[in-house]
Amino acid sequence: MMEHANAPTLITDRLMLSGHTTADFDACLRLWSDPLVTRFIGGRPSTREEVWSRLLRYAGLWALLGFGYWAIRERSTSAFVGEVGLADFHRDLTPGMKGVPEAGWVLLPSVHGQGLATEALSAVLRWSDTHLATPEGAAKPTFCLIHPDNLASVRVARKCGYHLRSQVTYRDQPTLLFERTTASNAVSSA
Repeated sequence: MMEHANAPTLITDRLMLSGHTTADFDACLRLWSDPLVTRFIGGRPSTREEVWSRLLRYAGLWALLGFGYWAIRERSTSAFVGEVGLADFHRDLTPGMKGVPEAGWVLLPSVHGQGLATEALSAVLRWSDTHLATPEGAAKPTFCLIHPDNLASVRVARKCGYHLRSQVTYRDQPTLLFERTTASNAVSSA
C-alpha cells in the first residue's frame, strides 16, 4: 500500500492512521454510502462521484495545508474502519473560525462503541499539538461541528478536550460548535 507523501503514519494501541490512496476508494464508498454514517453528516448517503471528490480533497489538504485526513485501519487486520483528521473547509459560520483547523471523524457502524474514534482523534490531536503549534510554540486551537443529536460524537469531543463554544446554524441546521484551545486539555487514548 502506497502512503501519501505528506501524511505521516500514526500508530496507536489498536490503530494505524495513514494517508489515503486511490486504493481506498471502495472502502470510502462503503463508509460514505452507509445511511447510519451520514445521518448526522449531510443527512444522506454520498454518491460515487461525491466520494471520489472527497478522496481527492484529502490529498489536496495535505499538499496545500500540511494537515488533512487519515484513513483509520485496525492494526491487527489492516481493515479500513474509518477516517479522522483536520481540515480548513472555509465554513460559512458565525462565529467565524477562519484559520482554525476543524477536526472530524467518522467510523463504520460495525466498530461504533469500541472507543476507536477517541483513540484515533487523540492521536491526531497529539500530532497537531506538536506539528501545528503557533509561532510562540503553543498548541493551535481546533474546533469541530457536531449535530446536536449525535451524542456519541459529543462524548468523543469532550473526552478529547473539546468544550461547547456555541450553537450555530450551518446549512440551515442547528449545529454545536466545540473548541479545543490548549493541549493541556487531557487527551484520552481510549
